[in-house]
Amino acid sequence: MFESLSKKLLRTFDAIRGKNKLSETDVKDALREIKIALLEADVSLPVVKNLLQKIEEKAIGQQIIKDVSPANQVVKIVNDELVSMLGEKNDGLVLDKKPYIILMSGLNGSGKTTTTAKLAKFIQKKYGKSVLMLSTDVYRPQAREQLKIWGEKIGVATLPIVEGEKALDIIKRAKKSFADFDVVLVDTAGRVSIDSDMMKEISEIKKMLCPDDIFLCVDALMGQDGVNVAKSFNDALGLTGIIMTRVDGDARGGSALSMKASIGVPVKFLGSGEKEDDLELFFPDRIASRILGMGDIVSLVEKAQEKIDEDEAKKLTDRLMSGQFNFEDMLSQFKQVKKLGSIGGIMKFIPGISGIADKLQSAGMNDDMMKKQEAIILSMTLKERRNPDILLLGRKKRIAKGAGVSLSDVEKLIKHYQKTKSMMEQMNNMGGLKGLMQMAKQMKDSGEFANMPDLGDLKF
Repeated sequence: MFESLSKKLLRTFDAIRGKNKLSETDVKDALREIKIALLEADVSLPVVKNLLQKIEEKAIGQQIIKDVSPANQVVKIVNDELVSMLGEKNDGLVLDKKPYIILMSGLNGSGKTTTTAKLAKFIQKKYGKSVLMLSTDVYRPQAREQLKIWGEKIGVATLPIVEGEKALDIIKRAKKSFADFDVVLVDTAGRVSIDSDMMKEISEIKKMLCPDDIFLCVDALMGQDGVNVAKSFNDALGLTGIIMTRVDGDARGGSALSMKASIGVPVKFLGSGEKEDDLELFFPDRIASRILGMGDIVSLVEKAQEKIDEDEAKKLTDRLMSGQFNFEDMLSQFKQVKKLGSIGGIMKFIPGISGIADKLQSAGMNDDMMKKQEAIILSMTLKERRNPDILLLGRKKRIAKGAGVSLSDVEKLIKHYQKTKSMMEQMNNMGGLKGLMQMAKQMKDSGEFANMPDLGDLKF
């Protein structure tokens, strides 16, 4: 969602990164470019002005002008102010009572019903709570049936449908079942646009329920209109959080950046795709890091823990370290990586690489490369995959023809395999991963790599 903004900001920082000193003019020029980038990303003008004022106050001064690497300090200042603007911290859900009631609101087309199901799955999986979903949308055809289907799919209870009921009648009936569940999610009716009838009904539902959280689903593609919608709902209901949907679309991201600063309501979740797991907590510090090309290794690790088979990963690691690694293992490695998403998407999470992810993809590190390598391995016989040493010229030519690639492509993959195996053997001789981490810690402590993360404390 923030890809375009990130590229423009990185270009701005690149322009000042080579300077040993930054004059006041240099800072003002950079701020002008940051302003343009933010406005083009749909961040509201008052928010941009306030943000730039804070950045300028901290960026112009003796400390910045005299610093050896002033550009990095500017990046740090921009990062800190972005985090502050976005809300600083997200503690997720504090489900401290039973039943904990969450009211879902939003316009038609914002993905409210799908998001309700995603949130139910998230709560069930992350907190281990029992959840009841119910819909009061008696206007949109099949709205309640849609939520019922979602409930069956994700294994979450839904309130039985009774035809002919009005919204408030549904709430009265549902309240009799609330005590049986830890969390209750109430999906309300939307409209094409905000109207008085809609606000009156949802306000009455709020009075009947006394919800603990009131979330608004906002389509990221709405841009600044999304902020106006959020303001109307907040004035009527007193929102506790925003859920941005369709963040995987071609959204510029400005509305997400503007929400907290404009109306005082933080973004709590980001939704993408149509699968039940396509919902993530919105962490301001991590989002700021992504925008500024500094990666987000914490989110990548969390994603890996959810998606990757731990036993399979351990087995692969053991084979790598023991020197038994072959093309069967490489194929398994590809399958594990694909669970995390595209290669380009993964690189954007990695510090030091995220800022040049596009260049690396253009140079060949992309999903097409992985597909080509997969095709090559699948063109090998089982014996060849398990015994790479037998891959002589005749076999290589047959494999290339079978995969529809050049002989050079096959030889590149074999060379890559040999380098990987050699590196793993060297690591094993140094004491495996523990040895490598200890060596990294010693290098860091010696000052040779002062900015390197503290890897020595990682446990394997």
